[in-house]
Amino acid sequence: MRINYLTKLAVALIGLGVAAGCAPSSNLESSAAPQPESIEVAEPEPSPDAAPIADAPAAVETIAAETVAVEPEETIQYFTDGAGLAIRGTDPVAYFTEGGPVAGSSEFTYTWNNATWQFASAENRDLFAANPEQYAPQYGGYCAWAVSQGYTAAIDPNAWKIVDGKLYLNFNKGVQRRWERDIPGNITRANANWPEVLTES
Repeated sequence: MRINYLTKLAVALIGLGVAAGCAPSSNLESSAAPQPESIEVAEPEPSPDAAPIADAPAAVETIAAETVAVEPEETIQYFTDGAGLAIRGTDPVAYFTEGGPVAGSSEFTYTWNNATWQFASAENRDLFAANPEQYAPQYGGYCAWAVSQGYTAAIDPNAWKIVDGKLYLNFNKGVQRRWERDIPGNITRANANWPEVLTES
């Protein structure tokens, strides 16, 4: 009789607990929200092929150097006289159209590559302005022989020659004759020296 009483009492207590919304302690532990804990995150092991972090600045410097390398070259300063005139004021187009040097006029000028170019006519000026590289003398208007020898020198507008559609000038006619002894070889040597010769002269 005592066992039945205890059994009924236990059942009644459990029933009261359920009615009150309670649950066994084991259920409370499993349903409760987890308490925050301090978690240590292990840093990943570096790959054998990965560069060390200390090398990062060097990589940035390399990229910067490559960027600078592709920048366009500065404009080359052409040989000019005391008045800032290229070919001492001679019309560069006339060498091609008239077959020789013709004095330019201050009435027809064009500024290109830090030099003032003079022309005998507005037509010649406009031809030059449309394509300066076609008419301008080689090697910045310096003596072709001197550049082939590794230095620069002034020119005489009367010491000239057109080779393969390009205008070459020399210091004077005597130097021009020396240059003409081996025009292909002198052009090849001058091409190899230009434009570095500007900084070496």
